[in-house]
Amino acid sequence: MSGQGNLTVRKLAFWSIPMSLGVMGLKLVAWWVTGSVALLSDGLESSVNVVAAFIAFFVIRYAQRPADHDHHFGHHKAEYLSAVTEGVLIVVAALLIVQAAVGHLANPRMLDAPVLGLAINFLAAVINAVWAQTLIRTGRKYRSAALTADGQHVMSDVITSIGVLIGLILALATGYAIFDPLLAILVAINILFQGWKVISHSIGGLMDQAVEPQEEEAIKQAIATHATGSLGVHDLKTRRAGTVTFVDFHLVVPAAMSVRQAHDICDCLEDAIRATHPGASIAIHVEPEGETAHGIRVKVIKEA
Repeated sequence: MSGQGNLTVRKLAFWSIPMSLGVMGLKLVAWWVTGSVALLSDGLESSVNVVAAFIAFFVIRYAQRPADHDHHFGHHKAEYLSAVTEGVLIVVAALLIVQAAVGHLANPRMLDAPVLGLAINFLAAVINAVWAQTLIRTGRKYRSAALTADGQHVMSDVITSIGVLIGLILALATGYAIFDPLLAILVAINILFQGWKVISHSIGGLMDQAVEPQEEEAIKQAIATHATGSLGVHDLKTRRAGTVTFVDFHLVVPAAMSVRQAHDICDCLEDAIRATHPGASIAIHVEPEGETAHGIRVKVIKEA
């Protein structure tokens, strides 16, 4: 990620804190004027968003620190720890919603000042939706797992608000107050699913999962197009740690090729790969033609 990209991610992570505090305040006001358990549940989830925003901000700052003598490959994986925490907090928020809603199933009540409460909650949902899209779009652009997870967390809050609004409108339209806690429970189930997706994706990053197939194909095409003078490659490996893509492979060259010539080919390959994956960390092991005789099949690179 470029310096400008790092700065953009940090700024958005910082502004998530006052944004989440403001939205939480609006939702608690909506609950206060209506007495709705669904609106209370929505406010409880927003309180979790505040905690998550603080965690994401500090973790992103740490993850962007340069490599040091204890962390030779940088601190990028810290973003996955933040994303896992976000996923866990999403699940916690869903469980809080269920707990609050179940207690009101046996004794549902109609709302006080419903129009004002719905209007306030709708405003909070619109603010959240715009902010969530901004976080997710920027997080994906700069490959920030923590910022993307924060955006997905906020988006789960939007889904909660939509479900709550539907439940409250149904309760008002039909006169059945039980729609209020029932919709809160249904929304909580969806939030649990969203939390699991965030957790599973982040664990994949912690376990050095390879890049997506289309991204790997782009790397292979870059190698095939810019490895003129070499004989082939093998043992291509990829992984992603936060915002950085790691690429490792063996490059086979003629036994008589000079070190300078092989080095020039490597430089060309690194530039080509970084054109598809900016900021990629690339390790190329150069080996002479004779080294491939021990049962290793080498893919011949054809010039484009």
